[in-house]
Amino acid sequence: MSITPDASLQPAEPTGSSADRPGPLDSGPVHSARRRRLLITLTVLAAGVLVVDQLTKAWAEGALTAGERTPLVGGLLGLSLIHNPGAALSIATGMTWVLTIVATAVVVVVVRASRRIGSAGWAVALGLLLGGALGNLVDRFFREPGIARGHVVDFIAYGNLFVGNVADIAIVGAAGLIIVLALRGIGLDGSRESAATRG
Repeated sequence: MSITPDASLQPAEPTGSSADRPGPLDSGPVHSARRRRLLITLTVLAAGVLVVDQLTKAWAEGALTAGERTPLVGGLLGLSLIHNPGAALSIATGMTWVLTIVATAVVVVVVRASRRIGSAGWAVALGLLLGGALGNLVDRFFREPGIARGHVVDFIAYGNLFVGNVADIAIVGAAGLIIVLALRGIGLDGSRESAATRG
């Protein structure tokens, strides 16, 4: 005689598809270890940009004469020391304190966003952005004429267009990488948005 098992005594099947359930890579320890590695990458990159930016600015102030241009690649690229009270292209020259607030806000936003980091691309982008923002923010706080009103040291002359520094290069690089990540649908946490969703 066969006995038919009572359906009510069978273990319930988990709800949702397998895609809805966390996989092995989403488990706590693995996920935490990956996030720590990404945070280390972000932090080391930001610190590296900050150190290189400040060292090159110190070199520029010691080796270059304000107002004199040293050509490197003809008229396309050169060295020209200036102390910039404004933003890129000398925009907002009379609003140094506003630029200090903006740079501080960028640093705060990046630090807060880093807690959700799950993508190597975003770790690099935010590291560059944080290092660049800190590089110019140090100038704003600690250079003449005073705290929060300091002038940024620029010395890399791009033709006759504008003069920048290493921090600016890092910020532009970060902006370009963020655009690429957004176009590819890669989220801050490493998730990917489908092309259909983006369209």
